[in-house]
Amino acid sequence: MNERIEKPNFWFADWSFPIFVGLLAAGIFAGTHMYFVYGVGAFNEVAIVAMLKAGMDGGSYGAAAAFGASFLFARILEGSLVGILDLGGAILTGIGIGVPAILLSMGIVAPIENFALALLTGLICGLATGGIIVLIRKFTINQSNSTFGADVMMGAGNASGRFLGPLIILSACGASIPIGIGATIGSVIFYLWKKPIAGGAILGAMILGAIFPIALGS
Repeated sequence: MNERIEKPNFWFADWSFPIFVGLLAAGIFAGTHMYFVYGVGAFNEVAIVAMLKAGMDGGSYGAAAAFGASFLFARILEGSLVGILDLGGAILTGIGIGVPAILLSMGIVAPIENFALALLTGLICGLATGGIIVLIRKFTINQSNSTFGADVMMGAGNASGRFLGPLIILSACGASIPIGIGATIGSVIFYLWKKPIAGGAILGAMILGAIFPIALGS
């Protein structure tokens, strides 16, 4: 029985991968725009979106930017090495939360406030992410049988993200005792729930911070 050999086409071509990633990223970034403007629509876990919300309320996007950027960087390398792109880490967290947080921390608000610009920004980020993955894979894995340490890169974003939790708790304790207690309780709950403790620390700090606000001196 003769096997039918499929000719390379759009669905199997390397150049089509960045297009798919770009379309996904455009939709995810538009969802972040909806959340930023209307308070609903973000595509991610509650704990991750809480980091962006904390920045929107307090003006500091450091946690969301660092967490999202670490995920995006690790997933780009991981996708190049193992041929699988973690959409949750790269698109949802990296482009959906990390990139907007970085832009907002720099005072660049237009791509998040404007729907058309949000679609365009997400598309560009997705095309770049997919293109980088294809290029790295083309000049590394496709020319060698080595995995280039893929076993080490798997989960690197999760590992780097774990360090943010204790830092957030320490910052909350420095703000006030109730906020520190709230951050600690929240992180414990999220730890038992097997979720990133950074999100729990932020939510706990926000809740007790609202109940026991910091009195700012004149």
